[in-house]
Amino acid sequence: MSTPDELAATEFLDHDSDEVAAFVDKTVDPGDDPRERAVKLYYAVRDGLHYEVYGADLSREGMKASAILRAGTGFCIHKSLVYAAVLRRAGVPSRLFYGDVVNHLASDRLRDLVGGNLFRFHALTLVGLDGRWIKSTPVFTKLLCRLYRMRPLEFDGVHDSLYHPYDLDGRRHMEFVTEHGDFADFPYDLVVGGIRSAHPKLAASGDRTTSGSLVAEAERDDHE
Repeated sequence: MSTPDELAATEFLDHDSDEVAAFVDKTVDPGDDPRERAVKLYYAVRDGLHYEVYGADLSREGMKASAILRAGTGFCIHKSLVYAAVLRRAGVPSRLFYGDVVNHLASDRLRDLVGGNLFRFHALTLVGLDGRWIKSTPVFTKLLCRLYRMRPLEFDGVHDSLYHPYDLDGRRHMEFVTEHGDFADFPYDLVVGGIRSAHPKLAASGDRTTSGSLVAEAERDDHE
């Protein structure tokens, strides 16, 4: 199933860096089997890195796993990339997957910046376990899920962890409409170029997305 490419350090999945090594060392134990390592690292990335679509670094340097770990924040393309890198550091094959999704629960401001409900290049991580690829999405923190009334996505190393189609109130949440495929390294020009082209208002600030706060927007909307 996997090839050496799925374990290699790359320009963006720089798991030979001190930052990635330290993250893995503090998360997994030497006696953990591959599934245990994958699950522990999933939750460490999901809840240990702040999810924020605003003010996110889109520069080539800023999209390296080591840089994202130093920043401690990012959105789906950043967090899925970090998870892929730490998996490889722990000896678990990984790839990156991208698709366009319809997100029905975005804030009014985010929909305006994106230009509607279609979000281009949503990212997740493929985890190589037991001779197959398992989809995982270590993206939305427990805090963000609570504020937006979604169940946190769990991962057991056996079943796909994609998204919940409905929120806790039965409203449509997210659905994939286009698949762009999977990659052994972050396809910078495809993904960042695609986001800049499709969502110019969101990516209007050079190498960073527009400033703001998803948490603040959720809290504000909850009180209106």
